[in-house]
Amino acid sequence: MCGRYTITVTMEELMLRYLAAEPAVPFHLPRYNVAPTQLVPAVVSDGQRNRLGLLRWGLIPPWAKDERDGAKMINARAETLKERPAFRDAFRRKRCLIPADGFYEWKTMPGGGKQPYRIMLRGGGLFSMAGLYETWIAPDGRKIGSFAIVTTAPNALMAEIHNRMPVILRPEDEALWLDRTVQDTEALEKLLVPYPAEEMDAYEVDKRVGNPAFDDPACLAPAKK
Repeated sequence: MCGRYTITVTMEELMLRYLAAEPAVPFHLPRYNVAPTQLVPAVVSDGQRNRLGLLRWGLIPPWAKDERDGAKMINARAETLKERPAFRDAFRRKRCLIPADGFYEWKTMPGGGKQPYRIMLRGGGLFSMAGLYETWIAPDGRKIGSFAIVTTAPNALMAEIHNRMPVILRPEDEALWLDRTVQDTEALEKLLVPYPAEEMDAYEVDKRVGNPAFDDPACLAPAKK
């Protein structure tokens, strides 16, 4: 799964990277320890250009009775997107990009306990995790946009840490993923593969990242031996 990630760039860098229109709401960046239920930047397409907006992490299906249901759906397994009612329609029509420059995962250690790692592209830089989004209308009329991160089997690097990893899209595949006119799930499924291990790095970080109250540059520091 993917339960924490980082996005430590500026708004200007995001807009330039995604050729996006200026957002209607301010973003509070950088973020060193993004956690579920928080509002975070996401990229969607309106059919003409990319748009940056805030979505809440944890997809709330349109038929949900309570917005708290979203806390249970932070990830969506690539292998079952066409089968799960919560993700089936979004997979066809409501796909988004979740910008990040790293994510955290916890490795179960032989002697017990878990060690968090930060995983990133080799050399650093922004990347896009594949996301699905929905809009939920509360009984009082509020509209809440929410998303889930699509996960897949691990590559060789991630297999040493965890049995899942987020789907990271190559830049040349992002337009296809965002295009709402594309509803050919076979074409989309070809994108839902592990990112090459040789293009990624991982290192141990302090266990403080397990607490979302910690959201500062120290979260990125290598763990002290």
